[in-house]
Amino acid sequence: MHEHTRTIRIGERVIGGGNPILIQSMTNTRTEDAAATAAQIKRLEAAGCEIVRCTVPTLEAARALPEIKKQISIPLVADIHFDYKMALAAIENGADKIRINPGNIGGKERVKAVTDAARERGIPIRVGVNSGSLEKELIEKYHGVTAEGLVESALQKVGMIEELGYENLVISIKSSDVMMCVKAHELIAKRTDYPLHVGITEAGTLFSGNIKSAIGLGLILSKGIGDTIRVSLTGDPVEEIKSAKQILRTLGLRKGGIEVVSCPTCGRTSIDLIGLANQVETMVQEFPLNLKVAVMGCVVNGPGEAREADIGIAGGKGEGLLIKKGEVVKKLPEDELLAALREELAHWEK
Repeated sequence: MHEHTRTIRIGERVIGGGNPILIQSMTNTRTEDAAATAAQIKRLEAAGCEIVRCTVPTLEAARALPEIKKQISIPLVADIHFDYKMALAAIENGADKIRINPGNIGGKERVKAVTDAARERGIPIRVGVNSGSLEKELIEKYHGVTAEGLVESALQKVGMIEELGYENLVISIKSSDVMMCVKAHELIAKRTDYPLHVGITEAGTLFSGNIKSAIGLGLILSKGIGDTIRVSLTGDPVEEIKSAKQILRTLGLRKGGIEVVSCPTCGRTSIDLIGLANQVETMVQEFPLNLKVAVMGCVVNGPGEAREADIGIAGGKGEGLLIKKGEVVKKLPEDELLAALREELAHWEK
């Protein structure tokens, strides 16, 4: 279904129509602080973020957008709640896209004012509906918050904007209930060809949020649904990008980047494999290579288990092996393994 959505331009990026699924995140700085916000976005860019969203709750935040945009190279989406004037100010100050819930910014005249401004600048509107803000009448109609209610709410709001003659739209329907979210996306994908932004809202901490997002996004994306994604985590937004990239790679929807595989440890492990594997996973982000790197806990099975990897390390008692394509290259003290692996990657022939 992903191939059948219409194409939408966001800044210099294009989504929908079978274009690559793009990774999005959201800043958690005060947007009014342009320097701090731009610095965080640059960190997100370095990690692989392709679209970024910033909240615009005040005129000061809207007026900070031009300075932020000067310092970044990815499209900036303005997130608006309640006050349609903030949407107008964000558009005026160069937002590449705005995210609104038409139901909470006022009546049709206010929605029309926002739509007219977006049309004048040629920027898309993301219509966002969350399970936590579903209308009372739809909760009563469906006897609770349901996937059907979410879809009806979203399509009502899309219809409101379409009646105003604007169709440069992206839809997002989010819930913290994973299976409800999956069902809602299955339903809406059959009823519209607008691009869909996919995510599990309020997913949680790094631990629970990653699990819920991997399951939810995995189920949705595996059905060919979704044009942009966000992994919503309570923590450093850079972690969202790392997780999103891994989900896309695991599903075969994105190539490139270094994949780290590591053993689960056992009684034979005589080195700090957990610490070493985490260090390796962080370190490999520096290298724009398409490789598989193995981190194994012992020299008994390490070389064999690492055979399918391009390069790997396997620990022993205070020492370890550097392995290429399953063949032992050299033996090193434990505290030199990470540096040796980094050196190999730095000089790897692309």
